[in-house]
Amino acid sequence: QVQLVESGGGLVQAGGSLRLSCVVSGRTFSSYPMGWFRQSPGKERKFVAALNYSGNNTYYADSVKGRFTISRDNAKNTVYLQMNNLKPEDTAVYYCNLYGYDYWGQGIQVTVSS
Repeated sequence: QVQLVESGGGLVQAGGSLRLSCVVSGRTFSSYPMGWFRQSPGKERKFVAALNYSGNNTYYADSVKGRFTISRDNAKNTVYLQMNNLKPEDTAVYYCNLYGYDYWGQGIQVTVSS
């Protein structure tokens, strides 16, 4: 059974930073691309960032380019999302995902105060 468990969310002031982590079990982690998505109240879930199985290729939504960095540690079965210069509009529940597959974490709240 595939499990994805996020951690690292919380409340931060605008301009601050947070790092999200997602530990994956139940699959050969290094064989899968990974992604992060987010969902704000009343809105649809949106793509944030993704990377390939090795981490050499990364992709970002325009809204987070230059502020967020996705990375992975295949030895730890973990994908990260480093979020810098956070803005109030980044407030959302963040989900990690086996990219291209219907496997999701439980979601973690990130709140950015102005």
